Amino acid sequence: MFIRKSSTHSYIIGILAISAAFLTGCISPKTKNKTATLLSTTNATQSQLMDEVNRFARVESMRAKMYLKFEDNSFAEFGSKEVYREADGEVVVQRPGKILLTVKVPVIKTDVAKMTSDGEKFRVAILLNNENGKWRKFVMGTNDADYTKLQKDLSQSKDENGAIKQNVNAFANLRPQHFTDAMLVRPTDTEHVYTSSTTFQIEEDLTADKKSPLRKVNRGYYLLDEYAKPASGDLRITRRFWFDRVGGIRLARQQIFDKKGEIESDIVYGAEGNLTDTGQYNRLPLQVLVTRPQEKYAMRLTYQTPEDVKIGTKYPDTAFVLENSWGLEEVDLDKKLREVLAGNAPAPSPTLSNSNSASRFH
Repeated sequence: MFIRKSSTHSYIIGILAISAAFLTGCISPKTKNKTATLLSTTNATQSQLMDEVNRFARVESMRAKMYLKFEDNSFAEFGSKEVYREADGEVVVQRPGKILLTVKVPVIKTDVAKMTSDGEKFRVAILLNNENGKWRKFVMGTNDADYTKLQKDLSQSKDENGAIKQNVNAFANLRPQHFTDAMLVRPTDTEHVYTSSTTFQIEEDLTADKKSPLRKVNRGYYLLDEYAKPASGDLRITRRFWFDRVGGIRLARQQIFDKKGEIESDIVYGAEGNLTDTGQYNRLPLQVLVTRPQEKYAMRLTYQTPEDVKIGTKYPDTAFVLENSWGLEEVDLDKKLREVLAGNAPAPSPTLSNSNSASRFH
């Protein structure tokens, strides 16, 4: 057994950014770097850390209205960066990996897109129209599929496939199931091995006054690492939890790793509060930042009205299979990938016609 040592990470933890000692322009020889203030820390056992993960995992299903903010342009390739960068959304998630996400234009509440995943397949209806309607598409694919080859092939294609190219590039990366692990934390179990360690990070609190001794701090964290036990006997890291030790123990971050040991999802949990009006789901994050470093995009989700969140309802499986009730042109990513791998020219996609899964929640 080995314990993976923590390394310096480049991602933002909440509103705290890792402090980098850099200056621009002319530097005065009298300038001195301030020593980071070491913050007092709270102690906890590994068992207590695992209990905190499992407290988050009590949420089996959730329905909530959220503010969505895209932190880059990967989802904005469908025409309007302004519309897609910030939007309203309604999300329904349910274990073990099911999600319905509706994205709306703020204020006027026009649907931009609907996305579902049943845990294996994902479907996305792009509903916002432009002048010639080329952005309106119905995209289908498989959660665990690797569309790298398809993206490379389309990137070399001529402009007549431009609309398909942009649909593939964005939704081969932005898949609705990426958010289920962020909102529905998987509990610990006996099938994995867990180890704990401590680390400290120099951080800059941008909310503090520039002259305050708390502007630059040395913050302590517990790391709880989860390892899979494959038949080969070599442990493989699957998840890493970061617990902020300042003022108590708070789950601040979850990192999910792929089979190569690379970070697949980097999930930062914001300030805690109470979800629902039942008093049963307290001290849960009111904001979640999901970063997908390999796909190069990030999205911030903030609950609009935490007290109106619904937790614990059991939804039918059919609610997480979006149907093309709009008669949109379809883009079957799996079919196109097979054609690329076989060296064949793409064939027209079939048309689906069924009811919209969103209506099943009314």
